[in-house]
Amino acid sequence: MFDGTSKKGWHVFNNKSDGSAWEIADGTLHLNPKQKRDWQTVGGGDMVTEKEFDNFHLQLEWKLDTGGNSGIIFHVNEHPRFEHTWHTGPEMQILDNAMHPDAKNSKHKAGDLYDLISSSPETVKPAKEWNQVEIISNKSSLEFRLNGYSILKSVLWDDNWKKLVAESKFRQWPEFATYKSGRLALQDHGDRVWYRNIRIRDL
Repeated sequence: MFDGTSKKGWHVFNNKSDGSAWEIADGTLHLNPKQKRDWQTVGGGDMVTEKEFDNFHLQLEWKLDTGGNSGIIFHVNEHPRFEHTWHTGPEMQILDNAMHPDAKNSKHKAGDLYDLISSSPETVKPAKEWNQVEIISNKSSLEFRLNGYSILKSVLWDDNWKKLVAESKFRQWPEFATYKSGRLALQDHGDRVWYRNIRIRDL
């Protein structure tokens, strides 16, 4: 998914540029927020895959700067009517739990299915240390793993899932979490973040 030397296979959501703020550094894909506009980076934006996936096993590593926030978003529908990736795609939260205020919300910590389901146990490493992630989406089954631990399991698209969405901030976007395939996204939340060893297997 990422060869460590180029941004081939990736582009900015709803923008075919490769995002100048996303830099290749020492085999990583690094968001360098030198200049910010609101909560995102000038020259940044969420990076999405050229390819779409339905059933997949994703593996990658990430680390954040102190107080940082990012996310891995999946089943993203890229269309001009959607302003952001998270208007359609669910997110595995990436966060510095020790320093970012979002960690006060029990569904906004690192490893959580953002604003929907809390993860457990808490296995995230401190800021500036590498974390190992696996996301397995197979038919209606979803599993998150963080640093070798299974931290979250859920069933997608059933009545309970629809109830979770209806009780979340995403209820205002009627197409959120309804797509069964889509692009993968790495979120630009205006904070310094690094990704590496991004691999995916179709299931």
